[in-house]
Order: sequence, then C-alpha cells, then structure tokens
Amino acid sequence: MRTQRSFSSLRRALLLLAAFGFLATATTGLIAQDWAKQKLDKSPRHREWVTVKHGDRSVQAFVVYPEVKGKAPVVVLIHEIFGLSDWARSMADDLAAAGYIVIAPDLLSGFGPNGGGSSAFPDQDAAVKAVSGLNPETVTADLDATADFAKKLPASNGKLAVVGFCWGGGKSFAYATHRHDLNAAFVFYGPGPDAEAIKSIQAPVYAFYAGNDGRIGATVPATTEAMKAAGKKYEPVSYEGAGHGFMRAGEAPDASPENKKAREEGMKRLTMLLKNM
Repeated sequence: MRTQRSFSSLRRALLLLAAFGFLATATTGLIAQDWAKQKLDKSPRHREWVTVKHGDRSVQAFVVYPEVKGKAPVVVLIHEIFGLSDWARSMADDLAAAGYIVIAPDLLSGFGPNGGGSSAFPDQDAAVKAVSGLNPETVTADLDATADFAKKLPASNGKLAVVGFCWGGGKSFAYATHRHDLNAAFVFYGPGPDAEAIKSIQAPVYAFYAGNDGRIGATVPATTEAMKAAGKKYEPVSYEGAGHGFMRAGEAPDASPENKKAREEGMKRLTMLLKNM
C-alpha cells in the first residue's frame, strides 16, 4: 500500500512538473513575442492604421510619423515571412525615429481567417504558409497602392524608399525591378531577382547579409555579377557571425553578441544611407 501511495505521489509530482514546464515554455514564448510590442507601446511618435484601397482590395497598413519640423521621405517597409508582426511595426517605429514616414502594409490583409490579416492567424506556422503562398502580382499591386498613398500624404516630401526583411528582403529587391521612382531599395537577407529582371532596376540597391546564412549567402555572387553586368549600383555588406534575421534577433532579450552587433551596425548603415539618398 505504501509503495502504491509513493508511486501515486511521484506521478502527481511529475505531472505538476510537466505542467509547470509547459507553462514556463509558453510564458517564455509570450515574452519572446511581447518585447517588441512593449517597446512600441512606449514610443512617443504618432502611429495609425490606414486602409489602402485598389481595385476590389483593401490593405491595412501601419503608418508611423517622425517628429520633425518639415516634410519627410517615405519608407515602405515589407514585413518578414511571419506577416506584419509586432517586431515589424516596432522596426517601422525605429525608422520613423530617424526622421522618416514609414508605412508597413499588411500583405496578408483579407487572407486570414474570417477575412482578417496577419493577426488573425492562429499561429506562426499558419502565417508563414499564407505569406509563402501570396501571389507575386498581388503583392506588387499592394505595394504600389501603398507607395502611391504614402507619397500623397501632406507630410511627404516626395522621396520614396523600400526596405524589406527576410521574405520582405527578396520582395524589396524585386520591387526595385518594377517601381522606377524609387530613390533607394534596401534588402535585408533576401535573394535577388533573375538577371533579366535586374536590367530594369533604376534605384541603387543596398543589401545586408548574415555571415552565417548559407542559404541566402550562396545567391550573392550571382546577384553581384548580374548587377555589375547590367551597370546597376549594388552595395552588399555581410556581417560575420550573424544569423538570418539578425535585425529582429539582434534586439531580442536573448540576442547573441554577433546578432546584436550586426543589428547595431546594420541600423547605423541603413539610417546613414537613407539620410544621403
């Protein structure tokens, strides 16, 4: 009987430990998601959601205004493969702090459960699958409508740049082949378009890569060659020791020294290039 009671007590203890472990993991996950939102909530800058319409589509976009006296350039921010996350909105706020009107369209607008956008998906995997399945023509049309909307804002000075991260980095490069009034395109760890499409690029392209990102890094030599052959301005920089997604990972609570350094150096370079465009 004593053995049976001891076994029952041990089983209850193990179940409690397992439950505590699950809660700890869940809490850690929430903290990992929440730090960017907490940072954004402390921002003094004006932020708002707008609806950008074109054809029969309505795209929800997040706009952040800089605290400056005069008119400012517009930066269209293209989110990662995770959708328009709290981090993407926080990144928009960081760029607004540097003096730019930043507009970040939710390219999952209308494609989520019950016609929602990024926030309507039940988990990250579902959002990743949805972003991966977006029609490139729809993405381009959404970006065009967003850029047109932002350039007409009374606070805009008419200059236009695009910046993208991860999946959005590749889309930023691709958008430069389409949009000929861009003053600059910024590509964070995204692949380049094919050599034929590269010929139509008008704006300078500045790229930011991670040293420990063989998947994307392997594409850089061919992109460099194609851009050079087409006579296009292309300035890639690789940050040694950093991993894919270092702009997000580099400011997370558990950031590695390499990702943190890459994030700091990448942000410094980005803001300098924006200032000089």
